[in-house]
Amino acid sequence: MRLPSSSKSIRLTFALCVLFVPMATTPPAASPASAASAPAWDWPVAPPRLIVRPFIAPESEYGAGHRGIDIASTAGADIRSPSDGVVHFSGMVAGRPVLSIEHDGALISSFEPVLSELTEGTVVRRGDVVGMLGAVDMLGAVDMLGQGHCDSACLHFGVRLHGQYVSPLNYLGGVARSILLPTRGFR
Repeated sequence: MRLPSSSKSIRLTFALCVLFVPMATTPPAASPASAASAPAWDWPVAPPRLIVRPFIAPESEYGAGHRGIDIASTAGADIRSPSDGVVHFSGMVAGRPVLSIEHDGALISSFEPVLSELTEGTVVRRGDVVGMLGAVDMLGAVDMLGQGHCDSACLHFGVRLHGQYVSPLNYLGGVARSILLPTRGFR
């Protein structure tokens, strides 16, 4: 007996749903390698944490973008190390005070405008106060009451992985898991 084509397509759709729906709804187990590559970091500022400007990946190495996130805060606020590491750089860059920390896994976190007395090579632990949020006036002078590059005081928090900028939210747990959905065949 031959089934009409509509019955065959219904049976095929049902069989595909039975095969693929359990795989799509069951989260994969985290492998040790993936767990090690995406450590859970602490936020560098105390709550509340409001991101006033998100990470915007540049289209090319020198293209326009926003290579970090801006987190609302107050001038003078403590800035904490998100993870264990070693101070990679502490000083002025383009008239702004910057602090960078090298972490395991070829990761470097950077913070600006952050005033810090730490020097290159200083070991820091997760949660240690590494500096305080400052702002810079138009003449490049540090102004603890100024606004910096945001409309109000904020911390620019960047992360580089093997020298390439990535979203800090990858390490703070703020990026939702991607879910692939079909693009055809459903009406």
